[in-house]
Amino acid sequence: MDEADQRILSELRRDGRAAISDIADRLGLARATVRSRIERLVEKGEIAGFTVVTRADVTAAPVRGLMMIGIEGKGAERIMARLAGLPAVLAVHSTNGKWDLIVELGAQTLQELDDMIFRIRNIDGVMTSETNLLLSTRKAGRK
Repeated sequence: MDEADQRILSELRRDGRAAISDIADRLGLARATVRSRIERLVEKGEIAGFTVVTRADVTAAPVRGLMMIGIEGKGAERIMARLAGLPAVLAVHSTNGKWDLIVELGAQTLQELDDMIFRIRNIDGVMTSETNLLLSTRKAGRK
C-alpha cells in the first residue's frame, strides 16, 4: 500500500459515500485510478467493508463508557457471558496487560451508567475496575 492508497483510505474514512470523482479531484488523481485502487484494496482485504451510521446508532445510548476489569482466577468465560447479558453492555473484549476485559457500556443517563457500573463491580470474580466516560468520538463519516 503506497501513499496514494493511504490518501484514498483517508478520504473514505472521512466520507465512505464520497463520489469517486470527488475523491479524485481532492487528491489530484484520475477517476479511473481511484476506482481501480479502491477495487484492488477491496480485493486484497485492506477495505473490509463499508457501513452506515444511523441516527438511532448515535442516540440509542448517548452516555457511553469503557470499563476495564481485572478478574480473579479463571472465571473469565463465566464473567464474559454474564456481562454479555446485561442491557447496557455493547461489547465485551478480552485483552492482555493490566486489564483482563474491556467492556463498552451505553446508557441513557449518567445515573443509569453508574447503576450498571455498580452492578458489574458486584459480579463474583470481578476484583478491580476502572471506567472512563467517552466524551466525544471522531471517526470517519461520523460527527
